[in-house]
Amino acid sequence: MFSLFTTRHLHFVFTLCKVITQAVLNALLGRFWSLGHMFDNPGLEESHTSGGMRGLTNYHLSCCVNTLLQTLSATWEILDLLEKWEAARGRRDSRNVPQELKRVLSAMRGDLPQPAPHRDFLHCLDRNCIRLGMQHDADEVFLSILNLMQQQMDDRALALEIQNLYKISVETHLQCLECSSIQTRSSYMLSLPLHIKEDTNSLESCMTSFFEHQELRGINRCFCAQCGMKRTSKQGVKLLSLPRILCVHLKRFRNMHSSTLKLDCRVTFPETFDFLEILQDAFSTGFEQKDTKYTLYAVIVHSGYAACGHYTAYVRHRVNKHWYYADDSHVQQTSWEEVKTTYGGHCRETAYMLMYRRDFKEEGRQPEFSG
Repeated sequence: MFSLFTTRHLHFVFTLCKVITQAVLNALLGRFWSLGHMFDNPGLEESHTSGGMRGLTNYHLSCCVNTLLQTLSATWEILDLLEKWEAARGRRDSRNVPQELKRVLSAMRGDLPQPAPHRDFLHCLDRNCIRLGMQHDADEVFLSILNLMQQQMDDRALALEIQNLYKISVETHLQCLECSSIQTRSSYMLSLPLHIKEDTNSLESCMTSFFEHQELRGINRCFCAQCGMKRTSKQGVKLLSLPRILCVHLKRFRNMHSSTLKLDCRVTFPETFDFLEILQDAFSTGFEQKDTKYTLYAVIVHSGYAACGHYTAYVRHRVNKHWYYADDSHVQQTSWEEVKTTYGGHCRETAYMLMYRRDFKEEGRQPEFSG
């Protein structure tokens, strides 16, 4: 009896120690990366706000969400739409992501010296299974936030307007190489996932590869309704419409031999580009938009390795057009030359997500939202 009692208590103590140790290591890990960036950038040490841009405290490994909040704050169209929305019940719901996002983005617009309060938003995400104290993938969390906003907003028209900000409508063509029949399907994406090669890449070449025709052979063969069986086929993607905000996901993480590796290879990207100039053959016959030029306004950067890393962000100010660097609660003004250091190839601070805003030809023209 005594032996059984002792064993149970020893197991409990061991488990408790394991949990506490993991929590301490996670907290130290987040602080380690932040301190590393402070030593590399002494100007960050005391700056919690710069040019009206407020920092965000690293709370239980929240650097991933912090950088996403900085880019969402720079995507001023989102808060403009959220400010039109009032939940039907009229009271605060601690599980409601769009409610808490609206509160934190409003706070981030304030020009106060201390970091913006965002713990309620982090706990709200935690209640929606985006857990505190864990490493996360920025693109996955970004898409989860957009999906939760669709699910939890009771104003469907406004929810669709927010989704349409990022909506890339495409048409997929699948041609059977045996009978030449063609299947066409329309769909959409909220971010553009670009495969990168393990040497030198450019945003333009990655986009070109994405829209090139691919042959689907072997286990990738698709079912042909005309032939009644799986056949080798050719697949192509055409653009139906472009979004106001183009989110580009550079797929730097790759599963190899039962582990995840990060590709630190070089990927260059321009501050501005025109879809028509680099992807002339990527448009469907029904494409009618005239404005196809985009300007970069935010870059999410990943430092370190796949299993152990840190997120920071470069954000372009809406009014003064200057670039700012945000590392959790530390913010400072920087330059386009500094942003270009995230191309990769020489260091482990590499661009992971790019946010571009579509330009409008008519100066002063307001963005168009469609329900």
